[in-house]
Amino acid sequence: MGRWDILIKKEPNFLNSNPMTTPKKILLGILSLILVPVFYIVVSLLLTSITIDPTTDIEQPNKLIFLTTNGVHLDIVIPKNEIDTTLLSGLKLNSDDEYFSFGWGDENFYLNTPTWGDLTLSTAFEAMLLNSTTLMHVTRYKEKRANWVKVRVNTLELKKLNNYIHNTFRLDKFGMKIILKDKGYSSNDDFYKANGSYTCFNTCNTWVNTAFKQCGLKSCLWTPFDYGLINKYE
Repeated sequence: MGRWDILIKKEPNFLNSNPMTTPKKILLGILSLILVPVFYIVVSLLLTSITIDPTTDIEQPNKLIFLTTNGVHLDIVIPKNEIDTTLLSGLKLNSDDEYFSFGWGDENFYLNTPTWGDLTLSTAFEAMLLNSTTLMHVTRYKEKRANWVKVRVNTLELKKLNNYIHNTFRLDKFGMKIILKDKGYSSNDDFYKANGSYTCFNTCNTWVNTAFKQCGLKSCLWTPFDYGLINKYE
């Protein structure tokens, strides 16, 4: 058998290979890109709708804290006189500040996306799908805002909430909060280094919901959305 006879005999294997293999792989890849986010949203909506009832306590809720949102990102607002000295220590403040809001989130997202118009696909991808460093965002207010949602708490729940927020701050070797100088959006807010990693399963709103859950307050089973808690307290 000559060289050309061998090549001719091998040729049918090439001709009979499945030309649809690559298109099928591409189609499966596209379907995965569509179905995974859809599955995430459906599960998120389901778990957000499930309410974890507050832990029963003899002490009546006689104090007020608040929830506030920019439409996507949820923050906890606490009156200055209800913030314990441990949490208040190391925070930038003025004598006329009366309320402090606390939020937690992705460092890159916070610093490089001051408005939603600044959001890029790469920033969103990194924040949602990659473990990333985080910051605490603290905003100071001189007076209460009308759109804040009231949440009634008792002394024990408030103490647990103070501890939860304080433990989220990353501390330096001297036990002090680490502020990022001149990184706030305005003159009344600041960023501090935080503990924890941000992912699509551990979002800024998950952080708030976990705080409420650990303090024994009404919460969602799990939620990446801001409206989950807002709707339960409005």
